[in-house]
Amino acid sequence: MIYRPYSERIPDAQYQNVLREILENGIEGESQQEVDCITKMVPTPMHFRFENGFPIITERDIGGFWRQSVGEIFAFINGARTLKQLEEYGCYWWKSWGTPEKCAKRGLEPGDLGPGSYGAAFHDFPTAEGKPFNQVQHVIEQIKELPHLRTHFISPWIPQYIGRGKGKQQKVVVAPCHGWMQIRILGNKLTLVMIQRSADVPVGVPANMVQYAALTLAFALITGYEPYEYIHVLIDAHIYENQISYVKEILKREPRKFPTLEIRPDINFKDIFEFHSGNFVLSDYDPYPAIKGIPVAI
Repeated sequence: MIYRPYSERIPDAQYQNVLREILENGIEGESQQEVDCITKMVPTPMHFRFENGFPIITERDIGGFWRQSVGEIFAFINGARTLKQLEEYGCYWWKSWGTPEKCAKRGLEPGDLGPGSYGAAFHDFPTAEGKPFNQVQHVIEQIKELPHLRTHFISPWIPQYIGRGKGKQQKVVVAPCHGWMQIRILGNKLTLVMIQRSADVPVGVPANMVQYAALTLAFALITGYEPYEYIHVLIDAHIYENQISYVKEILKREPRKFPTLEIRPDINFKDIFEFHSGNFVLSDYDPYPAIKGIPVAI
């Protein structure tokens, strides 16, 4: 059992601390989403050790969408790049970005997130030899063979499909915001660090915390190591001006103890590509009521 008993866990305020850092030390300015925001570059990284519970925020109830977050990440590592493929994994929130208008602007078919999207990068990274490279499969094999290496690294960034400017055609509906991962094995324990280049902290980050922490559990199970810590590093961390009143409400609420998220023990997983959101069970979740209507920049 990787978790302490629920009664022994300590409430975690790291997420709230990041929100405060942005409000107190951030810089106001314009954003490409046409909504002004407050930005803090590289706030304090969040370190979540699994012994203290699974990092699902408790300041507002997100129990209604944590499965979509988990479904999304496992869709991506299986190469999903269309709305239809994401929906097969239970993730439905990409519709606003996969519209016919947005896709046509980038020379893509309706519903196609593009060859520069997460699924394409993780599962089918283009190579000079012409054969796609599965980064996730490679890292798992490398961990099993050479666990001591510091090169267990995965990137969502395919530069030739993401750049913009004169004479350039972007081939992705949204440039990847998260997904730079490094896995480290120390003392037979697995730590995953996820670096996020662009972070909508009130809305996006709670979902990202859930999905990459769940992915950490899956990596650990498949490679045979104990899941020790998930570390979340934000680069451009921001709060949009129309989210500030909601953030202030979040900050009034004292964090509660993190819940428990476990992989179903009745399934004998052969590899990480078998996972989906239904393989996880959430318990001990005691959040404050949901805060509805927090705006999302599209």
